[in-house]
Amino acid sequence: MIGAVPEQTETRRASRYDAVIATLVGLCALCVSAYTAYVQRQQVRAAVWPILEFDSSNAPDIHFTLANKGVGPAIIRHVIVRVDGQPVRNWREALERILGPGEHLGSESDMRGHVFAAGESRTVFTPHDPENNPLNFDKSNPLWVKMNKERFRVMVEICYCSTLDECWTLRAGGSIPSTTTETRRYPSPSATSFQQ
Repeated sequence: MIGAVPEQTETRRASRYDAVIATLVGLCALCVSAYTAYVQRQQVRAAVWPILEFDSSNAPDIHFTLANKGVGPAIIRHVIVRVDGQPVRNWREALERILGPGEHLGSESDMRGHVFAAGESRTVFTPHDPENNPLNFDKSNPLWVKMNKERFRVMVEICYCSTLDECWTLRAGGSIPSTTTETRRYPSPSATSFQQ
């Protein structure tokens, strides 16, 4: 009986040692699993990351474009268009601020609620002359000259999301460099929202 006590103590120590080792192995496996899940999530995010760009051009005609340069679709949630820092509700109002009152024509394409596929580019607005033709490059046309100069007064603020519901806000246009910032929530429609 005296010899049995050290054997039981030895067995208990071995059991504790095995339990500690098993716990450490389990924790290591959990950490590896969590890190693997994190890396996979980052890979999925990178695979569906949209990058919107807004720009204006004067060739072959004056127009404003929106393009998705990312690898995933961009879901447009909210749009604000400004002229001289003041929000406008549609392109007609934008042209009135740029060119003055009167009948201003143009062709437009909806941005709000649109899903831009990866690599998709769309002309969102093209101003037209009184004969309803696009303002083609023509330095002798006073309307083209004015619109070409004043198009830099137009700025946009576009909130868009990826398919994982991660959102960003693009601020672009004018003569300042565009910026994109991560946004936790997209704004609700308001009086300053662009209504096409």
